[in-house]
Amino acid sequence: MLVTQQNLESFLVEIQDKYGYDFSGYSRNSFLRRITRFMNMFQIPHLDDLTARLMANEFFFGKFVEEVTVNITEMFRDPLFYQALKESVIPELKTHPFVRVWDAGCSTGEETYSLSIILKEEGLAEKSRIYATDINQKVLAEAAHGIFNIHDIACYTANYHMINGKAAFSDYYHAKYNRAIILDELKKNVVFSVHNLATDSSFNEFNLIVCRNVLIYFDRQLQEKVFKLFFESLPMFGYLALGNKESLTLSAYSKYFEVVDNKQKIYRKVKA
Repeated sequence: MLVTQQNLESFLVEIQDKYGYDFSGYSRNSFLRRITRFMNMFQIPHLDDLTARLMANEFFFGKFVEEVTVNITEMFRDPLFYQALKESVIPELKTHPFVRVWDAGCSTGEETYSLSIILKEEGLAEKSRIYATDINQKVLAEAAHGIFNIHDIACYTANYHMINGKAAFSDYYHAKYNRAIILDELKKNVVFSVHNLATDSSFNEFNLIVCRNVLIYFDRQLQEKVFKLFFESLPMFGYLALGNKESLTLSAYSKYFEVVDNKQKIYRKVKA
């Protein structure tokens, strides 16, 4: 089951030509591991065999996208980040007549609903909209339903308490069988949509862009392309939040931002 750099490049070109998905900027080592895992799952011996199946079967390609894109998340993951958001960003957002938030790489929606809860508790729900995007259509559908495993709720509740939530976490969902269903009021100002950070352009202007633990899977060139996209999507004094292993420091766009919270990787655009 040998996958070389050379045949991987050819594979990526065929994927882009057929389906428009550009994985060329993904970290090679990480992407190779995910492809190999997928081939093992379906007992596909060679990359040529995988290519043939993907080219012939759009449904199978959908399964491939589900497996190779990363969807690890939880509600209020990294509570200190959300605490910093409440302390350093929300007060300024309250001064705006309307607030647009872009949750880029929203996966199955845990982060999106965490943001929705914070906006509600801070009195911003009625004058805000969250645009939640991902490359993966299947996880977007799951996110839009807002149904989570009841066994994960204990973790989510603990995270919520760590950010000093203003209500009981159980107020935001109702339990049915082994599922926790997010209340409709947390969904009404959320728009879920497919967006590919590697190929798609800016689609609005946002006061806050949250893109956490996505860029670590991109190579430097694609990261820079995404930073350009975010720069173009922020007005003056708009905020950008990255994951704790991600940084603007080495980017050419760092000169346009000031650091709001270096530990939690929150930045503010201060130059056009």
